[in-house]
Amino acid sequence: MLAQIASLVVDFVGGFLVLMFLLRFYFQALRVPFRNQAGEFVIATTNWAVKPARRVIPSLLGLDLASLLCAWLLQAALLALLLVIGGRDLSSAPGIAAGVLFALALVDLVQLSIKILLFVVILQAALSWFSSGNPLQYVLDAITRPLLRPLRRLLPPIANVDMSPLLLILILLILLVPVAELRQMVGGLF
Repeated sequence: MLAQIASLVVDFVGGFLVLMFLLRFYFQALRVPFRNQAGEFVIATTNWAVKPARRVIPSLLGLDLASLLCAWLLQAALLALLLVIGGRDLSSAPGIAAGVLFALALVDLVQLSIKILLFVVILQAALSWFSSGNPLQYVLDAITRPLLRPLRRLLPPIANVDMSPLLLILILLILLVPVAELRQMVGGLF
């Protein structure tokens, strides 16, 4: 019972921090302004690790590699800790275990990225129907605009209803299938 509680707490806290690092990476990559409540919250929860990491890890082509690396390292550490709490012995082949953990962490980041985008598209659509003046709307639009723009050219509005978010949701759900299969394959190595 204590192992389950410890796993739950570690997964919750670690998963939250990984999410914040990923959001910081995507906010900067998509040029989402940080001068809003969401951006300020992301900065406040990640500065403790990103600021020191930026001294060593430079940005590349405008991408905040320090935030991405923090997310990847934290996800790998989180997976290792969850395996140890679950009673797995990672010391028999530490090199192989580390390689598998980092590969699994990378797949988890891809999966989480798709789920973040899926959530953002659904939230943006819901807010556009019910609350058009919400300040969060601008942040959500900045995140989804680069992906929705080409889909809007492909799928024109039907009776003044933008169907491109539905198409994007379908594409993201389809992408989740092979990523989940890949995670199953990599995770099966433990």
